[in-house]
Amino acid sequence: MEIIASSTEPTIARMLDTYEHPAILVTPDYQILATNDLYREAFGLIPRDGAPARCYRVSHNFDRPCDQAGEDCPLAAAASSGRRERVLHIHQTPRGEEHVDVEMLPILGEDGALQYFVELLKPVSIAGAGAGDQAMVGSSPAFNQMLSLISRVAPTNAAVLLQGESGTGKELAARALHQASLRSSRALVTLECAGLSETLFESELFGHVKGAFTGANYTRQGLAEAAHGGTLFLDEIGDVPLSLQVKLLRLIETGTYRPVGSTQVRQADFRLVCATHRNLERMVEEGAFRQDLYYRINVFPIHLPSLAERAEDLPLLARSILRDSQGQGGKTFHLTESALALLKAHQYRGNIRELRNILSRAMVMANTNVLDPSVIRQSLGVSRETSREVTGEQKLSLKDLELRYLRQLMRAHGNDRETVAGIAGISVRSLYRKLQMEGG
Repeated sequence: MEIIASSTEPTIARMLDTYEHPAILVTPDYQILATNDLYREAFGLIPRDGAPARCYRVSHNFDRPCDQAGEDCPLAAAASSGRRERVLHIHQTPRGEEHVDVEMLPILGEDGALQYFVELLKPVSIAGAGAGDQAMVGSSPAFNQMLSLISRVAPTNAAVLLQGESGTGKELAARALHQASLRSSRALVTLECAGLSETLFESELFGHVKGAFTGANYTRQGLAEAAHGGTLFLDEIGDVPLSLQVKLLRLIETGTYRPVGSTQVRQADFRLVCATHRNLERMVEEGAFRQDLYYRINVFPIHLPSLAERAEDLPLLARSILRDSQGQGGKTFHLTESALALLKAHQYRGNIRELRNILSRAMVMANTNVLDPSVIRQSLGVSRETSREVTGEQKLSLKDLELRYLRQLMRAHGNDRETVAGIAGISVRSLYRKLQMEGG
């Protein structure tokens, strides 16, 4: 425990060490009075320059309270409501900018008057606001709102529905939910529902016994069993055939299932996360999606913002993509400011996935480790040609375009599936299936 202000009551200050998170004691006028050991380990010592240490200056380097600087202020909210309040902030730390889940607890005196606040600061390790190795990065209001919802629901067992356009990072969000959950020590199991036949869907999800159907030469464990104790992620749930939705509903409601070809009922305990780019509510109205299944999976919906909704994150995303590709050929790639300006001006129909594709092409075409406007123009030109193919007389399907791109990446990276899957933003299993289904 460290007491910042000499007037602080030691008994109240010592209370901070009873919390399992970094904590500070703050007055209603934002002055920090004391910190616990966990705070100093995570954020360092409070600077002492003779002036009172204010929370908004220490955490954000602001010269005024957060709500006067365009941010939500949990202290002002707790003072107004008289209850604990919670908000996601980006704090200045010894490691740079980091996302922090802030919870403010009002402390009343014997007369019932507001006396202090205890501010609990829980670092959010599943995402980054600057340089780092987190898969999810961003600092825009839209990104922070999404991350706040993920942080809130992750420790619970509530079913989560991730909604958003293709390429917005739904699989990364599912992984973040799992990593921040109480089931993180067990498996995160993914089933991509798009393009699966009825037999293949049942076999993948429930497993099958030997001889259950033609080609079933051995007994196979289903993904529901593999996810026991962990998280089951159903990607593109809107593509599940109506005829199979009742079986999926039974699994979710009862936690029971039968492998294909078996009479034995088995149990599965998992946390359910689903994702889709489709409008499920409209599909329910049209009779293409069961209403009871929709309400089962839509307990806690989270909207994943498009790149247009979080355009200010583009430079950070671009740097993160280039950093993740550092191992390719041993080069560390850098964008010039003018090249970055070209990327900012582009309209991304494929969101982050399209940005990743553009940068991947640029890295292949670049003669040096500097990505300048000429290289980016070439990469964007490929995007425009692809767009014309889609809208012109030849009208290739999205699946054909995706397959063409994946094959190009495989050739460019010596058929290294792990590298290609990382660039494309999909799992190695998904890459294998996409290439195999198309005869690749």
